[in-house]
Amino acid sequence: MKVEEFQEILYRKEDNGIVTVTLNIPKRKNAMSAYTFFELFWAVDAMERDETARVMILTGAKDPDSSDPTKEAFSSGGYFNPAAMEALSDEIKAQIDVTDIAQAKLTLKMWQCDKPVIAAVNGLVIGGAFTMCMSCCDLIYCSENAWASLPFIGLGIVPELSSTYLMPRLIGLQRTKEFMFFGERYTAQQLFELGLINKVLPHEQLMPYVREVALRLIPPQAAAYAVRMTKRAIHKPLLDAVTTALAQENKGLNEAFTTEDFQEAMMARMQKRAPVFKGK
Repeated sequence: MKVEEFQEILYRKEDNGIVTVTLNIPKRKNAMSAYTFFELFWAVDAMERDETARVMILTGAKDPDSSDPTKEAFSSGGYFNPAAMEALSDEIKAQIDVTDIAQAKLTLKMWQCDKPVIAAVNGLVIGGAFTMCMSCCDLIYCSENAWASLPFIGLGIVPELSSTYLMPRLIGLQRTKEFMFFGERYTAQQLFELGLINKVLPHEQLMPYVREVALRLIPPQAAAYAVRMTKRAIHKPLLDAVTTALAQENKGLNEAFTTEDFQEAMMARMQKRAPVFKGK
């Protein structure tokens, strides 16, 4: 797939080698469908194949109808509306594995990409959007307005993108379970204090700062080959465990999507009420 064909993300490469990928569905707070993840896979592929592309910045588009920075969204997570798939061509549908709910294909693609990827989290980051940053990005910088939550269990499903393996190693088992079990909201400062992100910045300084960081990872400021080999050395020993975690997450997700609890969660969301779960 060519970057010019992207519909739900924007791919922009500068002459200095910085690639900016923007989740560009602001009317649904940049919620990501299976097709969005499909485009992200090809964005990473394009960067890998382009020798002049050196570092990726991943961020979310602003709502053009809002000027309130506190209302911005990096991404509100997964987009489960069946219409998102129905509108696709048969050719594209044939390339999307609907059983890969954990997004193993994208996660492993990004995990094995040795060029650095930086998340510029400009607003709320929920569910799969946050696990994607945690699992697939090398550095995470957040606006002071950003906040995160992992509401999976409240939807009757389980976390994904290998977060069940990586998050305990970042913040410990107990804190991970608390984060995942209850789906509570964490401010950017709380995420920093937990060690899940690298820095909290004033909103207007986020992108300029992230661009400075990106430039520090590429020539002439950095030995790009050494950066890539370092990332490869860090990731390679963990690859088997990440792959196993993704398989287990996919097993749990595919089972969870058939449960009464998941159906109740979806119905409760539509009716704007609290779900009443039965544990089955």
